[in-house]
Amino acid sequence: MIESMNATPKSSRLHIGIFGRRNAGKSSLINALTRQNVALVSQAAGTTTDPVFKAMEILPIGPVVIIDTAGLDDEGELGEMRVERTYQVLNSTDLALLVVDAEIGAGQIEIEAMHRIKEKKIPIIGVLNKSDINKCSDEVRREWQKMLGTELVGVSALTGEGIADLLMKIIRKAPEENTMPSLVEGLVSPGDVAVLVVPIDKAAPKGRLILPQQQVIRDILDKGAVAIVTRQHELGETLRKLNEPPAIVITDSQEFKHVEEITPVNIPLTSFSILLARQKGDLEELKKGVEAIDKLRPGDRVLIAEACTHHRQDEDIGTVKIPRWLNERVGGELNYEWASGMTYPKDISRFKLIVHCGACMINRREMMYRISLAKDRGIPIVNYGLLIARLTDNRGLGTL
Repeated sequence: MIESMNATPKSSRLHIGIFGRRNAGKSSLINALTRQNVALVSQAAGTTTDPVFKAMEILPIGPVVIIDTAGLDDEGELGEMRVERTYQVLNSTDLALLVVDAEIGAGQIEIEAMHRIKEKKIPIIGVLNKSDINKCSDEVRREWQKMLGTELVGVSALTGEGIADLLMKIIRKAPEENTMPSLVEGLVSPGDVAVLVVPIDKAAPKGRLILPQQQVIRDILDKGAVAIVTRQHELGETLRKLNEPPAIVITDSQEFKHVEEITPVNIPLTSFSILLARQKGDLEELKKGVEAIDKLRPGDRVLIAEACTHHRQDEDIGTVKIPRWLNERVGGELNYEWASGMTYPKDISRFKLIVHCGACMINRREMMYRISLAKDRGIPIVNYGLLIARLTDNRGLGTL
């Protein structure tokens, strides 16, 4: 528990995706890079069937997530599904490693992968693995490099040859330090006081705060400001004890209505979820999605998407509360579908609205992909915090 709370969240780490054919040595390469046996290695083709995420540190980059993927040449009906899932990993990849098997060379599969990676404007490093087995000539390597349009770094994941050079390439090629604004950027200044309203009920994880609450507290401290954390029931007393009004009140979305009734109108009010929408997504596009709520009619299809998988409570926000609130607003039953974790439907044309969680468990690249997918197809998208702000008719949307 303590270790997981002290670790950098996966969504805040640089995501390095490793792509290539079956048996090209992708899993062995991860073990060589991490100096641990973290990925299952076998001579049998197709050992890796689903993306595997490994958190680690690469100095001086810092915290990263290395993603092992299924082979791009997988076959059969299941194989096609695995290849598609592999390409979905590109939506959250910040830096791609395309592994070429020196025994086979570069071909159409690698060309297609390179095209898809470049199409998403992801920095890429070509890796020529198994250089200990096949010492291909400089002329052959140049031919493969010309075919792919990128340099190939020769390595042997088995012996460790070239791994130091590859790490240096990763360090140099990695995108610059995260340029996302902090969660409270422009909302608090050094010396300010921010009051955070954190409900402690049966839905709250035992013995800890949820990730968005932890991240906001840390950002407030990084700004040189003071974070005061209270439950919704003690908010009024907390505000009365302060000598001066706080710079802002930040609440859990589900307590918006109650918190708004207590918080004086001269104090800015927002939610953790809205702060995440501003940091990781396109806030203006998500605000447009708010307007679509009042255009829904009974029978319309709504997608509710969550970036994590978790144990469902009796009054779960995504499967119980939001559908109930929307049905009440619409005056009838809507048709709901749910997506969780990294699973996200490619065909979203059947939906009248997409309702997304705060996205604390995915990185900005993945969230922006999901928003752009909706925008390109003309499907309004909104996140939990903005939706609840509209449904409770409060002033939370006006803070940002």
